[in-house]
Amino acid sequence: MTPPVFSHGSLRLYLLKLLDEAPRHGYELIQALSERFGGTYSPSAGTIYPRLAKLEEEGLVTKASDGRKTVYRITDAGRAELRARGEELGRVESEVTDSVRRLAHEVRSDVTAAMRSLKADLASAARDARQSASRVPPVAPTQPDDRTSSRLALQEAELALNAFRHDTRASLRTHIASGGSFTSAQLADLRAELERSTEAVRRLLNP
Repeated sequence: MTPPVFSHGSLRLYLLKLLDEAPRHGYELIQALSERFGGTYSPSAGTIYPRLAKLEEEGLVTKASDGRKTVYRITDAGRAELRARGEELGRVESEVTDSVRRLAHEVRSDVTAAMRSLKADLASAARDARQSASRVPPVAPTQPDDRTSSRLALQEAELALNAFRHDTRASLRTHIASGGSFTSAQLADLRAELERSTEAVRRLLNP
């Protein structure tokens, strides 16, 4: 059984932390949580809004209408609770980091399993083709079906690219969640590396 992302009461405290960073409406809180988890976890509205209502009842947040949206803001009492529970908040941050790593591992495992299943299907199809060929009279050799081979190779390539994407996002989110920095210079280096990789793929396809 998969353990919960947040332990009991931790999400409530983490919502206070997010509102201490900036006022947000409900959807922005859901987005912020999804970003902290690198897209591997996104809470439902049914998870977020009851907790916001409870925080409002306790006087820890307030809400106000901004057009068609309801914006939540932390109160002085909410900030006082964050200060009083600073040690617990540190443990929640560690929980978030651990959850990101666990969820990223599960995503990688799912992608790996899918790749193994695809390879098994390919092997089975090749075996069936060999058995069928052995039951018919020999004919003149024919060229392999390049389009079929290309489609199968493309599926494997897409699985590998998805695994790379999830792994890289999880690494970045884990780094930030654990207190690391990510500067504009590092972003520029990352983009340059991705551009070099893209160019290498182009050269591979068009030697």
